[in-house]
Amino acid sequence: MTDADTTAALVDTVRRFARQRVAPVAARHDAEDSYPADLVADMADMGLFGITIPEAYGGLGLDLVTYTSIVEELAWAWMSVTGFLNTHFMVSYLVNTFGTEDQRTRLLPKLASGEIRGAYSMTEPDAGSDVAAITTKAVRDGDEWVVNGTKAWLTNGRMAGLVAMLVRTPGEPAAGEGRHDALTVLLIEKEPGADRHGGITVGPNVHKLGYRGIETVEVFLADHRVPADAVLGGVTNSGFAQMMAAVELGRVNIAARAIGVAQRALDESLAYARTRTTFGRRIADHQAIGFKLAEMATKITAARLLYRQAAAEKQAGERSDLTASMAKLFCAETCWEVCADALRIHGGNGYAAEYPVERLYRDAPLMIIGDGTSEIQKLVISRRLLEAEDT
Repeated sequence: MTDADTTAALVDTVRRFARQRVAPVAARHDAEDSYPADLVADMADMGLFGITIPEAYGGLGLDLVTYTSIVEELAWAWMSVTGFLNTHFMVSYLVNTFGTEDQRTRLLPKLASGEIRGAYSMTEPDAGSDVAAITTKAVRDGDEWVVNGTKAWLTNGRMAGLVAMLVRTPGEPAAGEGRHDALTVLLIEKEPGADRHGGITVGPNVHKLGYRGIETVEVFLADHRVPADAVLGGVTNSGFAQMMAAVELGRVNIAARAIGVAQRALDESLAYARTRTTFGRRIADHQAIGFKLAEMATKITAARLLYRQAAAEKQAGERSDLTASMAKLFCAETCWEVCADALRIHGGNGYAAEYPVERLYRDAPLMIIGDGTSEIQKLVISRRLLEAEDT
């Protein structure tokens, strides 16, 4: 675990960056759906792309609790900037945990510095929660793999220089038979920002309800060739387990960003309730508003404790799929409820783009959907509970 003083100092630095540099420009980038290149460069200079990458590979080597605390601070200012870290963080984890020594030595220093950023690619137009429905295929041809298919909803998909992509490969499945066998992770390198690279074509940015300013794209692969050593860890047909391990981290990350957004909604509501008057007194002094604020704060505090527990369990190497799913479910739903309450507290002003709660309300649904919907989390939780009971 990271030293407490180190964590506190870094989180404080990120908090000041978020409030002084990110928050003032969030509304403009959101309205324009424009990529904040200067903020991404600042994040690279601060070492944020290498937070959890070991020092031996040029990173800061900090723990997951520190990382999630940083994510919460960034999300408070503008949720989209956490997206630049999340998929990158998941790809870095995959390379560091499952990669060969050559893959770690070659890729992690570039990921740590932000020279290249990572994109995590599992979803397809017809394969979301049902991962076994993936149809993108990679076929071995001599010293290369030839990849064909379509991938959807790639965050950082255009600007990434490294894509961890789950594909279907032929050959003997990993131990155990099932619908998820014969899936392999390929580490596909490409030119950041290019619409075309080899057999890769990057589609236009998806226009989204929220989570704006960060690109979300489809990627089309037509006979795209990658070297044989692009297989993560050099082992085929182990991709599902590898990607699911990263998804656990992604779920904790989304839980942290959800609480950052929720905390901002509460802070905005407190400030508004102190200054807005109705019937001759501050709305904060109306019991209906006071009770709503109390409920919002209580939910946020409970949710924060849960996501930090999930991060601590994962950091300790414990099985954390149950707690990660609980954290993702509870934090995402809490964020949605708190943002809805914030909109109610602001009344008509909450519907106006000049107030941050309008953006927060649009950003909140992503946490319910991303890295597995709330319904998927309930499925994971119920199965784990029944598994524990049956054993």
